[in-house]
Amino acid sequence: MQALRGTKDILPHEIMIWQHIYDTAKEILTLHNYSEIRTPIIENNELFERSIGNYTDIVNKEMYSFRDQNNRYLTLRPEGTASVARAFISNKLYLENKVNKLWYLGPMFRYERPQKGRQRQFHQLGIEYIGCEQPISDVEVIRLAIKILKRLRLTEYILEINSIGNTKERSQYTIKLKDYLNIYKHDLDVDSQNRLDTNPLRILDSKNQKTKEILINAPKLKQFLDKKSIKHFNEVCKHLSYLNIKYTINEQLVRGLDYYNYTAFELKTNEKSNQNTLCGGGRYDQLINQLGGPSTPSVGWAIGVERLLLAVKDQIKLKTIRNIIHILIPGNKIHLKVWDIIKILEEYKINFEVDLSGSNLNKQIKKAYISKAKICLIIGENELKDEYITIKWLETKIQQKIKFHQLRKYFKYIKKEIKT
Repeated sequence: MQALRGTKDILPHEIMIWQHIYDTAKEILTLHNYSEIRTPIIENNELFERSIGNYTDIVNKEMYSFRDQNNRYLTLRPEGTASVARAFISNKLYLENKVNKLWYLGPMFRYERPQKGRQRQFHQLGIEYIGCEQPISDVEVIRLAIKILKRLRLTEYILEINSIGNTKERSQYTIKLKDYLNIYKHDLDVDSQNRLDTNPLRILDSKNQKTKEILINAPKLKQFLDKKSIKHFNEVCKHLSYLNIKYTINEQLVRGLDYYNYTAFELKTNEKSNQNTLCGGGRYDQLINQLGGPSTPSVGWAIGVERLLLAVKDQIKLKTIRNIIHILIPGNKIHLKVWDIIKILEEYKINFEVDLSGSNLNKQIKKAYISKAKICLIIGENELKDEYITIKWLETKIQQKIKFHQLRKYFKYIKKEIKT
């Protein structure tokens, strides 16, 4: 049996870096008063159609949707923001606090061609700043994404930002953009031709070189922005500059989800590839109202964890947790006394391993050496007969005999030494 194509087992030796990313995010975000939220991986299909947009690639091509035994149309969540917005509404979090700062890390599902850094089951780390319309909240979430990347020792990145205005402004711009692109319709790549009638703004994000050349002289969205949109964007830029956060204004940046307005941004690596985006986000002031909740301005982002791992794996060197003590029991006779030893090690939080292989003592000691343990506790027939433990220090070769009743006192005395 093999794992499904596009899915991957996360093995024990990989878990440490996953946990490190989780712990890093938790520490930074908790400091800034963000609370963790965990939403179901399965939702009603309508949630994503209404929030992400019927003409987006995610809804049209990439969602894992099915009917259950009760004929409900369900979908494995393809992204986190819509689920958090739904949780905000259905749990009436707006009654508790005007502003809710939430973060999550969990699996998402999209039916895409598996490739490096992109799986069909993938993971996103995301934050949502719900309930604030001030530009400073846009800056806060961008700054937090950068802080997390830097803490993970990823210092080479590019921040691209853009203002995509509001729904009215984008509608006016879309008409002009469509008129322009229709002139070159047959020169566009196939995906862009298909998007011309359904989602023309997504053509701005095309990676096709010929299409990119056509877009050079296309109308610019900024020409359609009103004073409020421009003021909001200028404030974001002013705060970023004050914080010495370098950014590039990318007028082609629109993001792939319908719910964004005003600020859109991406953090990318320096790699020259189409898969170099680590973090994407923006402001979504209408989404919660659109889903049946109160009018609630919000902003957030998501980081693809698998891509992040590829970017930081060589920078992060984590200390392997080893079993400091090996309890060796030669032969197959296991005495009840071993439980008393285990309780003492648990009490002092000392990592240990009980060798239940039944091998002879020399083989068990050799195995302990290979694992780089510090101490072996030997419980053989002589030890049980005379009620003591043989303690063998592997680095110095020193051996000691400690009576059972003195064992707790002994570990209290040496615990600091063996943990260094």
